[in-house]
Amino acid sequence: MLEYVENYWLEFLTIASVHILAVASPGPDFAIVLKHSIRYGRRLALITSIGAGVGILVHVSYSLLGIGLLIKANPDLFTIISYIAAAYLLYIGWGAIRSPAPSKDSSSVSGTSEVLISDKKAFMIGFLTNGLNPKATLFFLSIFAVVVSADTPNLVKLAYGLYLAIATGLWFCFLSVILSSDKVRAFIGSKGYWFDRVMGAVLILLAVSLVLP
Repeated sequence: MLEYVENYWLEFLTIASVHILAVASPGPDFAIVLKHSIRYGRRLALITSIGAGVGILVHVSYSLLGIGLLIKANPDLFTIISYIAAAYLLYIGWGAIRSPAPSKDSSSVSGTSEVLISDKKAFMIGFLTNGLNPKATLFFLSIFAVVVSADTPNLVKLAYGLYLAIATGLWFCFLSVILSSDKVRAFIGSKGYWFDRVMGAVLILLAVSLVLP
């Protein structure tokens, strides 16, 4: 164990540093967590965040299996992934844009609707958003091609991947706690459904950006 730390600590620090910049930049995962934090509250936002972290394991898996090299060598395959991701974001975004105004008898101090999504759906939305995220695909292709040495054992690569998944989940859990605070939700107030629609428009714009040259 100590030998691994001595041999690969610099490689790990490089990956961790790049990951901080990547995960902090706004993307589909950030938009989804932000939307769920305001719309559904802390609990479902945290579940969504955990799903987003687990979704990173999709990219870890194909990188370890060598499928990442196939994706890198075949631009058409990456294009297909981008179109699938765009279609999913369009679906989520369109649903958000159609968010109805809360009914008069909705009892919520934060102004959000009583209609919630299930825990499973919240998790799957987070999971699919990151699992299909071409931005994450590019990140892992770059990391495993440039930063990670070809001589690095798969066990160490797996440890890198698990760290990235956990760090991503923790980052979005942190954001969920901040964004779902009573002060933030009270500030949005009864107009929360308009915020939902704005996030839907953002997701649609992100989807369009994935397929435009």
